[in-house]
Amino acid sequence: MNVRDDALRATAPVTGLPSPAASRRLRLITIIATFGGLLFGYDTGVINGALPYMSKDLGLNPVTEGMVTSSLLLGAALGAVAGGRLSDARGRRRTILALAVVFFVGALGATLAPTTAVMIVARFVLGLAVGGASVTVPVYLAEISPAERRGALVTRNELMIVSGQLLAFTSNAVIAKAGSESGGVWRWMLVIATVPAVVLWFGMLVMPESPRWLASRTRFGEALEVLKQVRSAQRAEAELAEVSALAVREEQEKLGGWQDMRSTPWLRRLMSVGFGIAIVQQITGVNTIMYYGTRILSDAGFASDTALTANIANGVISVLATFVGIWLLGRVDRRPMLMTGQLGTTLALLLIGVFSLVLPAGDGRACAVLAMTVTFLAFQQGAISPVTWLMLSEIFPMRMRGFGMGVAAVVLWLTNFVIGLVFPSLVSGIGISDTFFLFVVAGILSLTFVKLYVPETRGRTLETLEAELRARFS
Repeated sequence: MNVRDDALRATAPVTGLPSPAASRRLRLITIIATFGGLLFGYDTGVINGALPYMSKDLGLNPVTEGMVTSSLLLGAALGAVAGGRLSDARGRRRTILALAVVFFVGALGATLAPTTAVMIVARFVLGLAVGGASVTVPVYLAEISPAERRGALVTRNELMIVSGQLLAFTSNAVIAKAGSESGGVWRWMLVIATVPAVVLWFGMLVMPESPRWLASRTRFGEALEVLKQVRSAQRAEAELAEVSALAVREEQEKLGGWQDMRSTPWLRRLMSVGFGIAIVQQITGVNTIMYYGTRILSDAGFASDTALTANIANGVISVLATFVGIWLLGRVDRRPMLMTGQLGTTLALLLIGVFSLVLPAGDGRACAVLAMTVTFLAFQQGAISPVTWLMLSEIFPMRMRGFGMGVAAVVLWLTNFVIGLVFPSLVSGIGISDTFFLFVVAGILSLTFVKLYVPETRGRTLETLEAELRARFS
């Protein structure tokens, strides 16, 4: 039987509506697992408001500010590939449990850091957890979700990421207002992250393992029991038959790591597409706004306290836009949605650069820049980010899904790291306008890449999609 026959067989319909209990179980699994996304969002967003206070206490300069911010991103790059490999070897659930512990240790270490060096190390540890969660949680959700709900459920993790960022922005503003005159106010901002880490650990203790990971280890009986928790019995059995057939095939082909990727041309081509999707998400410059939004608004003309409060608007629009993105993913193809997001973010960045260049400093320029950052985030969080994490969780073969997404996420986090590290120096050296014009050029290149190379993934089971991608890139 050839690949085309496999694809046709994989599209055979499975019937049977899930019981209310199965639907509730699936919702609970999604809520608990996405606490990893909440931690991802909080730990990446909290630096936005904490950095100005931390700079005074620790004596940071533009270079060390970049190091404190980007050390998390460097850790995330390592955590992504390590988390991907660990989740393939030991299971998605066990990996998320381990990540909850790392989140807790990293947050506590950053809270208590007495020096810049300790802060950089603690932020690196947090990055290990952030990177691991960025890979493992979407894969876990993709593998446990039914095909028709996969887009909505996987992107709940993106919703929790931006909710974590909003929580960080809001708590930063409240804590700063309440205790800005006292030393170490930033420590209170950082310690909040320990609470969701505890919730994630206790919650995952009673969650099931991914049925597709169990099948990849030929534990078919256990996989069926998990599927029956979140599907009708009829559908669970049909889905297991499909997954089991693919697991046997991949076991015969020994798909699973670097050696397989190097020796299999279609996997190499697919991995390059994954790298491109990861880079596209980051070179919009989204995290310059998420990490340095308060600084950008201050430079535009807002007072420091006003900038900290105004930055909450960025968090609010990110959450609202993600709700819109989840709704769109059930109705619109992924590829055109990604291209629309790229076009919108590029235009918004162009206008930020223009306004910063031609408008005089003051409230007028500050409000114009704020309006464009909000517009930028509406397109980024409503289209680009949800599609990116969803597609990366979909496109890789079952036996190496964690590894493949982990390697792609390394590229994403390294791109993020470089941007986070050099952004303060770029703004200091060439100015805010020229810095954002560089991102405009990158946006045009990204739009071209998506149009030429990114495949459509909507409306297929993971097994059908794998067969189609194998045929396309072979």
